[in-house]
Order: sequence, then C-alpha cells, then structure tokens
Amino acid sequence: MLPHLLFDFGGVIIDIDYDATPVAMRRLSRAGNTIQFSQASQAELFDRFETGQLSPAEFRAGLRAAYDLDATDAELDAAWHAMLLDVPAERLALIGELRRQGHQTALLSNTNTLHIAEINQRLAAKYGFKNGIADVLDRVFYSQEVGLRKPGEEIFRHALREMNWRPEDVLFIEDSPQHIATARRLGLRVLHLAPPLTLTTALPEALRVFPREYPVAHS
Repeated sequence: MLPHLLFDFGGVIIDIDYDATPVAMRRLSRAGNTIQFSQASQAELFDRFETGQLSPAEFRAGLRAAYDLDATDAELDAAWHAMLLDVPAERLALIGELRRQGHQTALLSNTNTLHIAEINQRLAAKYGFKNGIADVLDRVFYSQEVGLRKPGEEIFRHALREMNWRPEDVLFIEDSPQHIATARRLGLRVLHLAPPLTLTTALPEALRVFPREYPVAHS
C-alpha cells in the first residue's frame, strides 16, 4: 500500500519567514515592542486566533492593546502577512503527481482566517485555484476550523479519524520540531523538513525508504 501523506503548510508547501512579521509589527509599535510569535512558541493571543476563538477584528484589537500598536487594519494585516512568501510551482506539481500515483493527501495546518484568505487570493491570482490549496489535496484541516492546534495530539487524531488512516501508514511532512515530536509519539512516520531540506528535494527519497525515516532528517 502507498503511504498516505499529511502535509504541514507553512515551511513545507509555502515558504515562511518567521522573523518578518515580528520585525514588521515592531515598526508599528509606539514603544518598539516585539510580539511574542515565533516558529517554536507564541503568546495566547495567537493561539486563540489560530483556534477560531477570535475574529479578525478581535485579533487586531488584541494586537493593538498588547503591543501598543498604532496602525490601521490594512497596516496590521500587511505586517501579519509579512511572513508569507511564495508557493513554488514545483511543490504543487509534486503533490499533484503523487496524487495521480495513488497517494491519499491531506493538509494539517496551524493557521487563521486572515492568512488563509491571503494565501488563497495569491493562489487564485498565480495559479487560478478556485478553492486555495484544497485544489491540490484530498482534504484540508485548518486549526481555526477544527478548534485545535498542533502540537496537541487531538488535532492529529481528528485528522486520522476523518481520513480513516492508521498512524503507521502515514508520512507526516513538517518543519517544526515540536509538531514532529507529537507525530512520532502517535506512531506516524515523519519527514522533518529542517533547512536546507525542501519538499521537492527530500520527499521522493522519504517515500522510497518508507516506512523507515528519511536517512538525513534532523530531529
């Protein structure tokens, strides 16, 4: 049986600069405050937005209050989106080819309504996608829709239940070590896309050696 593929979004399919948003937000802060947001950890405000507990308006208000930001909605959104870079065409082509080969595919992403709207708009403009990244995958699981986020175990269990997948049949492709740790604990095989690895350079070899892990993956 071909392994099922569970993709993270940021740092796997779309390139991310995790430092760009804190830098952009700091420019908007009257006190020069740095927001508590990084690949490894983040403040509760961001967790609540990523699990659908805050609307975009409430999120912006929370940013202004917590970090003394003096900015319009458009300026805040632009700073929030600064981390979002490109979605390379070769990654989309690879996913499409793997689906044609018979792999089942899904996305499991910590994200939020503002980022998904922005990414979907870019994908529509660049690639003509009508439903965003869902156009190239069998299923998408967004944290703000599920109400759960990684690295918690329950969002993984939710995706596995919905897809009717056994953990040992799944290859999880992710760039964040704390999410990799949860997946391993639950019995999924993993491909840790730590730089300089990319989806197109590492995934074909990871599939070749499955169920063993990619031999030079970083832990």
